[in-house]
Amino acid sequence: MKTRITELLGIEHPIIQGGMAWVAENHLAAAVSQAGGLGLIGGANAPGEVVRDYIRKVKEVTDKPFGVNVMLMSPYADDVAKVVVEEGVKVVTTGAGNPEKYMEMWKAAGIRVIPVVASVALARRMERSGADAVVAEGTESGGHIGEATTMTLVPQVADAVSIPVIAAGGIADGRGIAAAFMLGAEAVQMGTRFLVAKECVIHQNYKDRVLKAKDIDSTVTGRSHGHPIRCLRNQMTREYIKLENQGTPFEELEYMTLGALRKAVQEGDVATGTVMAGQIAGMVSREQTCKEMIDEMMEQAGKLLGR
Repeated sequence: MKTRITELLGIEHPIIQGGMAWVAENHLAAAVSQAGGLGLIGGANAPGEVVRDYIRKVKEVTDKPFGVNVMLMSPYADDVAKVVVEEGVKVVTTGAGNPEKYMEMWKAAGIRVIPVVASVALARRMERSGADAVVAEGTESGGHIGEATTMTLVPQVADAVSIPVIAAGGIADGRGIAAAFMLGAEAVQMGTRFLVAKECVIHQNYKDRVLKAKDIDSTVTGRSHGHPIRCLRNQMTREYIKLENQGTPFEELEYMTLGALRKAVQEGDVATGTVMAGQIAGMVSREQTCKEMIDEMMEQAGKLLGR
């Protein structure tokens, strides 16, 4: 299945793995790239040298293209922005901010820059600033979210820009991929499905929580404060939302969740940690290798699109 995205990035399948904080490290990125998609290292709040180490470890096991997600709110964003140039990374995706100040440096290094956007206005701005493509991410996705759904955002962004659009949010199988293509996307970005990949090194408790999730288990914290985060319901989310509804200041609620994602991902505390996952967690029912996932999804999408 060839699209402008597969040609642009030099990948076999139009599937990009989300750059999930604390999750998307070298093992997962390498496995997705080796399977024909585009694996991403999640920069998150990691220092530049940690990201450099991940990059070098991916290169040790695959010669396929991979990228780095730079979280622009990170205090180490400037360092990571330079590391990707120094290490010869070919693709950068960005989130939580505007990457314009790095664009000239990245473009001079031949890096493909793909910002994540949650609105048409930001997509247009990113195209003007030199982005090679954009990820239109709907509110169904896990983690930090916008308001528009994937179903409404993707076609509007596709109509508004001439660069390729990658759909994200609520996509977990070949049906979602086919639907995204019908909306005008030329690739998809997926996070939640890859949480249960055999190569993903998160705690088994986190994987089990996703595997056992039902369709109604998704919730959003922080909506009233303008910092909405989608995760799976647990003791922490119930307490957070209760305090939020009582008018507790944002700073106090932030302190309550400090380190909560790491606690869930690394320590397996799925009761008081933050279990970030998208609304499609209820569709994820078994662990597979990245190759098994990608081959299965592409076969299903191909049949549907061929129909």
